Amino acid sequence: MASPHVKDVTEEDFQTAVLQRSREVPVVVDFWAEWCGPCKVLGPLLESVAGDYGGAFALAKVDVDANQALSAQFRVQSIPTVVAFRDGKEVSRFTGAYPEQAVRQFVDAVLPTEVDLMVDQARTARIDGDATTAEHLFRQALAQTPDHIDAGTSLASLLIDRGETDEALIVLGKLAPDAEVERLQSAARLKASVGNDLTLLESRVSSEPDDDIARLEFAKALAGRSEYEPALDHFLVVVRNRAAGKEAARQAMVDIFGVLGDEHPLTAAYRKQLASALN
Repeated sequence: MASPHVKDVTEEDFQTAVLQRSREVPVVVDFWAEWCGPCKVLGPLLESVAGDYGGAFALAKVDVDANQALSAQFRVQSIPTVVAFRDGKEVSRFTGAYPEQAVRQFVDAVLPTEVDLMVDQARTARIDGDATTAEHLFRQALAQTPDHIDAGTSLASLLIDRGETDEALIVLGKLAPDAEVERLQSAARLKASVGNDLTLLESRVSSEPDDDIARLEFAKALAGRSEYEPALDHFLVVVRNRAAGKEAARQAMVDIFGVLGDEHPLTAAYRKQLASALN
């Protein structure tokens, strides 16, 4: 394989050569074996297409006999199987020796669109500190593709950071639900209380410890400032008291779990306590 866009990949370098690399350009993985007749037809065709596309995508070749763990991980049950990755995730696949036109259509479908490239440009602008340009490009991308998940979540993240949580929730509401959309929705709801007077709310809770509504608002203000552990403590009190704000407190705790992620120790500890309080 003389092409710089084609590489033999093993279990040892799959993370780098495929998953990490796919954050730069799409990576098409050809799962094949030496004894497989259809593989001998499809493999050279994929390599030829990779050369024709001149680096628009990378082709990774995985010998299933030598890399059985990878085959199992990606549920390769027959070969040849071709799996495309973008941004570290599988986005498409096919099985069998496709003809050239079908292979090219498959590749075209996984390449970034003009809107995708615009979103990448916007993300670069944001990293460089140019939030104005980033926001303009995210909005321009959404004007062309209203349900573009990356443009929508990126714009929502920018709006949340700026405290414009209502608009962020509107943007997120137009997207197909997934883990990142739900995480940002949780973050937006928590951030909405950041403007509340923390000192005043704390004073109310201290002077009126049985006022569950005051405690709820205090907990929301803490969560809006990312002070998650004390916020969870106060939310839990409201839930245990079965007060009028019980459901709001429960939802706020779930929102914090969503922001922190399932693996965070606070999530594990307080999720158990919440479940116990609800029983």
